[in-house]
Parts: sequence; C-alpha cells; structure tokens
Amino acid sequence: MDEILVVIYRTILVLVILFFLAKLMGKKQVSQLNLFDYIIGITIGSIAADISLDIDKNLVAGLICLFIYGLFSFLVSYITMKSLKLRRFIVGVPTVLIENNKIIQSGLKKTKLDVNDLLAEARCQGYFKLEDIEYAIMETNGRVSFMPISDKQPLVKKDMNIKANKDSLVANVIIDSKLLEDNLMQMNKDKKWLDSVLKVQGYNDYDNIMLATLDINDKVIVYKKNIKSKKSSVLE
Repeated sequence: MDEILVVIYRTILVLVILFFLAKLMGKKQVSQLNLFDYIIGITIGSIAADISLDIDKNLVAGLICLFIYGLFSFLVSYITMKSLKLRRFIVGVPTVLIENNKIIQSGLKKTKLDVNDLLAEARCQGYFKLEDIEYAIMETNGRVSFMPISDKQPLVKKDMNIKANKDSLVANVIIDSKLLEDNLMQMNKDKKWLDSVLKVQGYNDYDNIMLATLDINDKVIVYKKNIKSKKSSVLE
C-alpha cells in the first residue's frame, strides 16, 4: 500500500513538472516537431515514466534531469531563432522532392523516402496524379507541402475581378449553451442584440445551441446540438 501511495505521489509530481516544462518549451514542441524536438520529447517521456514507476530511482535526480532536458530544448529554440546558421545545422532545411513537375531523386534519397511514400503523401493532400504537381517540398517537421501546376490551381476572386469583402476571425459568442459576454463585448454587441438575432433564427434560449459565432459583418451562425451525420453508419 505504501508503494502505491509513493507511485501516486511521484506520478502527480512528475505530471506537474511536465506541465510547466511544456509551457517553457512552447507550443512548437507540440505542433511542429522537428527531429531534435522529437528526440527531446521521447527522452523526457521515458525519464518521466521511469521516475514515476521505479520508486528505487532517486526522485530529485530524475527531476533535475527533466529540467535539464527542458531547459536545453528551450535554449536551442532560442538560439535557432537568433542564428540562421545554427537553425540550419540543428533543425535542418526543407528538401525539394518535385521540381518543375519532375521527381528529384536526390531529394528522395536525402529524406529516406521512396516513390510510393511520395505518392501516398500526394494522395493524402488530394493529388492523385504527379503531373498535377509543380513543386513538392519536405519541411523540417517532416510534412510535405505541394504546389500544383498553374492549370490546376484553384480560382480566386482576384482572377475573376470580383471585389472581395474584408474578412477576419469570427468570435465565439456561445459555446455549449453558455454565453461568452466578453467576446460579445469585443465585437461591440450586447446580450440584448444577440438574443434578438437568435430569436429571428428560431432560438428563444441557448439550450439547443452548441456553438454560435459572430463576424465583423454582424452575421451570426448557429450550430445546433445533437446533429447526426447521415454518413455515420457508413464510416463505422
């Protein structure tokens, strides 16, 4: 029983430390993993699991080790922001895989990809024919970016001389039936105005509203609760 309590204590402590380390290393560690971040992440996870479960291991030494890895990751991120040469050495540079509609074999070799891997990446992004691709570049985080040939690029309003309205981020004003008054105030609106708009759309209260958004053109879009997809049975 004592061992279980020790494990619980060590696990909670490690989780708290990991939370602050994640805040220190920033969101990039989660969203844009490069090779270095990947190695650091795996190592920190392994150390955390080890000092949580093995009560014979020195807890303080393990926590110091976690802090060193987290601090080192933070310092490397800071240095690579300041120095282009170090960024290229540590993080790497993007690699061209397709150029002018031609497969670059040296690029595939450098990134350890084969043609089948490239085809799979292209299909995942909606390109089923390589002749539709002008450029393909593997980014430093391992993702492949594609640029279609000019004939396959989608039309934009500018191409058709259509004047576009100014666009911006929308504000979430209701989430899970709860009114977000601060967001509403930032859009220079109040609850009375929102209620009148929702009433026109057939909503007398917020109970059936999962999400409601408001844009700069005063357009309110409502997403109801409990909407089931007609295709769900096919996907299950």
